[in-house]
Amino acid sequence: MDFTYAPHVHEIVRRVRAFVDTEVIPVEARTLASREGLSAAGLMELRAKAKAAGLWAPQLPPDLGGMGLTLSEIVPVFEAAGRSHLGILALNCAAPDEGNMHLLNHYANADQRERYLRPLAAGEIHSGFAMTEPAPGVGSDPNMLRTTAVRDGDEWVINGHKWWTSGGTGAEFLLIMARSNPDVPTSKGATIFIAPANAPGIEFVRDIPHMGFDDLGGHAEIKFHDLRVPHSSILGNEGDGYALVQARLGPARLTHCMRWTGIAQRALEIATRYAAEREAFGKHLSEHQSIQWMLADSALELHAGRLMMQQAAWLLEQGDQARQETSMCKVFVAETVNRVIDRAIQICGGMGISRDLPLSKWYESARAFRIYDGASEVHRMVIARKVIKQYGSV
Repeated sequence: MDFTYAPHVHEIVRRVRAFVDTEVIPVEARTLASREGLSAAGLMELRAKAKAAGLWAPQLPPDLGGMGLTLSEIVPVFEAAGRSHLGILALNCAAPDEGNMHLLNHYANADQRERYLRPLAAGEIHSGFAMTEPAPGVGSDPNMLRTTAVRDGDEWVINGHKWWTSGGTGAEFLLIMARSNPDVPTSKGATIFIAPANAPGIEFVRDIPHMGFDDLGGHAEIKFHDLRVPHSSILGNEGDGYALVQARLGPARLTHCMRWTGIAQRALEIATRYAAEREAFGKHLSEHQSIQWMLADSALELHAGRLMMQQAAWLLEQGDQARQETSMCKVFVAETVNRVIDRAIQICGGMGISRDLPLSKWYESARAFRIYDGASEVHRMVIARKVIKQYGSV
């Protein structure tokens, strides 16, 4: 495996980092100070600047207006964009739209590409991904899927209850996971349907309040009451829903890791600068061994996470499902990010827990990373199964 990136990737990383540092972070600072979040007009302004700078949608092919980078190439690019939670929105590579674009680009038919993918790729709309359900519905166990889709002629009738529908509030359309064949396991009996968000039969219950940043489109609770969609609204083929979700979640777990590594790296930089400037007990904090070890631990864990992402991305590009490697990466990076931000807050002390720095807000938001796209415990279960299969026999 070659660990070097091509010169054009290094140049893109440099440009993205400069764009985030000069254009995005000042906006981030203003939104944190006002506590009102980024307005729609503010987001459109940032996106216009990203397009003008030639930094739009690194993950998309050129025919969709993107930069055409491979999964391996976007590892450092997404990290640079992820230095601010607004950077990934500015470049149109934030969840859930990034994962939805990935699915649509690979599986949408011609009509679906024109109606949904192209405006989504252009940043004109945003989308929602409706899979998770309140108990006793599907969470970490896909076999608990309760939302149903029943065939009625050339239509499907969908009924169910979803929550944590990422991007669901104000979305133009939803990707809906539903059980289309109750007589077989979910792996063969689930289908993804595309529906306009304003279709009759869709009830938006609420945008769920949660820790941390308010993401674009929030996380909606939605009910489906005899929602009728045409057979042509199926993404891929009937019964392929579970396979499509797996195709989406593998890369999506990595892109979450890439983006959050950008935040964690910036937290390390903030803590290091503070430690180099702040004096206590007769010397700078950075001269105290306890502080040095915290900085060292954060740097080495981030380095290990980057290598894990790079290898998992490479495996996926070779056609390997890389389930073991993406699970390992998700657990390690999610827990690393939490530790790095926690150490940064500890080093910065009172400044760290204040809203004068973004660390406390990141700390709140990063906690969820150990839950979404597979909780750490679930991924450990997946990893352990393979370990037992490999080494458990006497």
